[in-house]
Amino acid sequence: MNLLEYVNILLRRGWIMLLLALVAAGSALWLGGQQSPVFRATQRVLMQPTRADFGLTEASKTLLGNHVAWLDSEFRAAEVIDTLRLDMTPGHLLSLVPIASDPLNLTIQIDVDLGDGDLANDVARECGNLLIQFRNEENQRARREDHINARLQDNARYSLLRPRPALNAAAGAILGLILGGVLVLVLEYLESSIVRNSDDMERATGISVLAAIPHAEG
Repeated sequence: MNLLEYVNILLRRGWIMLLLALVAAGSALWLGGQQSPVFRATQRVLMQPTRADFGLTEASKTLLGNHVAWLDSEFRAAEVIDTLRLDMTPGHLLSLVPIASDPLNLTIQIDVDLGDGDLANDVARECGNLLIQFRNEENQRARREDHINARLQDNARYSLLRPRPALNAAAGAILGLILGGVLVLVLEYLESSIVRNSDDMERATGISVLAAIPHAEG
């Protein structure tokens, strides 16, 4: 098929693709509206070696994983629940708090996903404070020149995690266009074997039509 034939197909059946795109985008918006909003609060904790030498910096990077493991515990989750008087189990809270480390910037990022953005901020900040308290206790058992101090890098902030209406609608529209395109190709394939006139016969056989029997009258 040449470009002109594709253009003709779009002119004849493009409405199918547009209709499916609109239906899919509308469905995505409707489904998103049925979901309860979930907010993600983020708290970053900066690990600061007291000395800027290579050895202590590398030790700080190595300890990041240990700090994540210490914080990613039901024991810590239970402490947060007791402090904030939350109505949930430690295991449930822990499932809502992904924690990751960034060795390049010597930071630990604590994310909290909850339906209440302010509460998510409180949980993220309390987790950060627990980590600071843990580091302070570890520093008391180490020489001053080997201390690694933990500090909140900034205030916990939350943003809407889901649903995202614009993103959902765009994804739905793209999916609708793809499905519409597949449907159009299927319809074209099914109709390619139907002979309606001499042009269809010539296209199907590659032979020129010399004559045709006219329709019977009456």
